Amino acid sequence: MSEHDTDAQVSEAQRAALELANVEEGDRNAALQAIADAIRANSEAILDANAADVEEAEAMLAEGEYTQALVDRLKLDESKLESIAEMVESVAGQDDPLGATLQARELDEDLELYKVAVPIGVVGTIFESRPDALVQIASLSLKSGNAVILKGGSEAAESNRVLYETILEATAEVGAVPDGWAKLIEAHAEVDALLEMDDKVDLLMPRGSSEFVSYIQDNTQIPVLGHTEGLCHVFVDEAADLEMAADIAVDAKVQYPAVCNAVETLLVEESVAGEFLPAVVDRYESEGVTLRGCERTRDYVDIDPVREDDWEQEYGDLELSIKVVEDVYAAVDHVNTYGSKHTESIVTEDESAAETFMTGIDAASVFHNASTRFADGYRYGLGAEVGISTGKIHARGPVGLDGLTTYKYYLEGDGHLVATYAGEDALPFTHREFDGEWSPGRHHGE
Repeated sequence: MSEHDTDAQVSEAQRAALELANVEEGDRNAALQAIADAIRANSEAILDANAADVEEAEAMLAEGEYTQALVDRLKLDESKLESIAEMVESVAGQDDPLGATLQARELDEDLELYKVAVPIGVVGTIFESRPDALVQIASLSLKSGNAVILKGGSEAAESNRVLYETILEATAEVGAVPDGWAKLIEAHAEVDALLEMDDKVDLLMPRGSSEFVSYIQDNTQIPVLGHTEGLCHVFVDEAADLEMAADIAVDAKVQYPAVCNAVETLLVEESVAGEFLPAVVDRYESEGVTLRGCERTRDYVDIDPVREDDWEQEYGDLELSIKVVEDVYAAVDHVNTYGSKHTESIVTEDESAAETFMTGIDAASVFHNASTRFADGYRYGLGAEVGISTGKIHARGPVGLDGLTTYKYYLEGDGHLVATYAGEDALPFTHREFDGEWSPGRHHGE
């Protein structure tokens, strides 16, 4: 597709965004329910397309071009499709993020300022192998009143096309949803063209490696909300319930190792290492986890030594590095040195140690006595997520509906003039907060 065609697609999305921002919540929810129903009804075609993608990906795996983690993320089945449909319904069930009055302030009598939630506009997202990401992002965009430009990875091309067509056909049946609210692009040239459209695209949300997100940031003037790698840690403190700690550490690695909230490094305080490590290593090995440890770790268990770059690795597979540390402060230092600011967890019964770890760690999510796998938009009650932001601006952690909104100010007056509040005879502002919802021409005192 040419740059001109990409420009036409994005321009159509821009026009659709203006209309979608004013579509009633009931119509947006009806469209989401139509998407969920269509995914169930079209499951055979979706799974056939996905099977073709998986077959090609497995051939690439055999040639060493793809990882097993990528292939695992790519696969769909009937159960996964039902989960996707339920996720769409969960988004529909979320409170409407639009039109809420975030703040109301009286500037003077009958002069009232309202801060009101509105859509961002046109959002572009670039993501890799998981086909369910396309549905999550499209659903959240629709619910939040945003038009969306979708770019999936080539490894999921067939799956993405069928899912995209299913979504468009479903929403076309809901007359209030404008044509052009979602667009699918596929070629790298289209991405390059998209990066230059800062006059039409309001936000980019890349999901991938730090290098990939950095490339996007370095080659566009569009604001970027990056979803980068998840290099997550579990720290077992000296005051941990060791049985609980083993359960958490194993769940965080084994339950689904291919995702960004799976643990990659286990940290163990030295005073409990002799008791804790042999038992947890046995459990890991029974689950097929490849283990590597620091020199002190290998004093307690017979595993391979860590490699030079292991502390910086997001394995995305059944691999784990283990380090014995002196205390909670050493754990905090290690995490802040090597972590990706995604999700970290401490296991301890000592509230002071928990506070030291949780307040000392620079990450979007920090847990106490819980698996890192809970870092997820659905599990957080957000319905779904467009990604997990490891940055600190605009949105952080799992980005749901609120992360896809901004706000505008509405001022309601009654012939008020700035001149009244200037000069020697200036009237004072009241600047008084009050409880109230904005509606055109309405003052809180009426």
